[in-house]
Amino acid sequence: MSTTPASPVPRRTAVLLLAGLLLVACAMRSPITGVGPVLPFVSHDLGLSAAAAGALTSLPLVAFAASSLVVPKVAARLGARATLVLAMFLLTAGSALRWVPGTAPLFVGTALLGIAIAVANVLMPALIRAEFPGRIALLTSGYVVLMQVVGSIASGVSVPVAEAVAGGWRTALVVWAAPALLAALLWLPLVRARRNAGPAGPHARTPWRSPLAWAVTAFMGTQSMLFYVLLSWLATIARDRSGLDATVSGVLLSELQVLGVVGSLLVPVLTAGSVQRTRWVAVAATLCSLAGIVLLLVAPGLAVVAVGLIGLGGGATVVLALAAISARAADAPTAAALSGMAQAVGYLAAAVGPVVFGALHSLTGGWVVPLSALALVAVAQLVPAWAAHRDAVV
Repeated sequence: MSTTPASPVPRRTAVLLLAGLLLVACAMRSPITGVGPVLPFVSHDLGLSAAAAGALTSLPLVAFAASSLVVPKVAARLGARATLVLAMFLLTAGSALRWVPGTAPLFVGTALLGIAIAVANVLMPALIRAEFPGRIALLTSGYVVLMQVVGSIASGVSVPVAEAVAGGWRTALVVWAAPALLAALLWLPLVRARRNAGPAGPHARTPWRSPLAWAVTAFMGTQSMLFYVLLSWLATIARDRSGLDATVSGVLLSELQVLGVVGSLLVPVLTAGSVQRTRWVAVAATLCSLAGIVLLLVAPGLAVVAVGLIGLGGGATVVLALAAISARAADAPTAAALSGMAQAVGYLAAAVGPVVFGALHSLTGGWVVPLSALALVAVAQLVPAWAAHRDAVV
């Protein structure tokens, strides 16, 4: 990975870079979000226990956390573009492996695509920092929104596809590899073109001793935990505390994701490229999430309003967290190292959070203590929300 930005690239190359980044965004969530709706079919066909089915859905998060710290080193050796292309081919191979009959191919393929998505998670902020340094907030918002929209589409159409096409749920899962394959093929010429920007060089060290890096990491970790806890448990909470049926509870999950898209789109408009405004938007978005969690706790009948607030706040904070990785890094290699650190810790929190939340529910027999704990996480997020967006670099 080069340590300095490339000289201004030709317009055609910039268009190809942008198209490739957007195709990668389309591939970063759909292979995961498409699994949940068809999980009953998968469990029935393969005889999976509830524990095994749960392990299948959490496996990508574990792969994210385990792989993220290695990515900057690989990218330093091969180059960021080449590493991302290889990751997209790996994602395609992992998805194809899930089409092979048997339990082992399903789990191995899921692990491989999890590793591939981890590479994309880490490199996207670094590539945006290197290739489009003047458009960090806008492009971060754009790729996050696209990731969310395509992920939601995958959730919505997986069952109809599984019921309508040959191969059933296997085909419904493998089709989401198409954007990854297209991105890899599109970017192959760009890997060769990267030579004029300088060879791959030494990677930046993971900034474990930087307070600013830890602020960015803490912001990433807390917002990831909030989102994945609610993604895992919101429907159950709505059923138990608000008396909603399964259909309406599912609609709340859709509301969470749709308003998350709205929150993500608002970030570049509200921040307007100002560091000071970005700090206040990060705090306001965190308070929005906190207000929704508290409302869910004290007024279960207002679940629709509560989820709307959480969706808006969460959609904004995920963009702000990813943009902070790009903006707080001095250069592209540092962005990759910071991204690896923030996402390794962030996805570890995302994997552990739903388990701890569920354990608190089991221990207390209700949702008051778990939701109170979640509200405390949102309160704690206020500190890195402010600290991660100061005008300084790692």
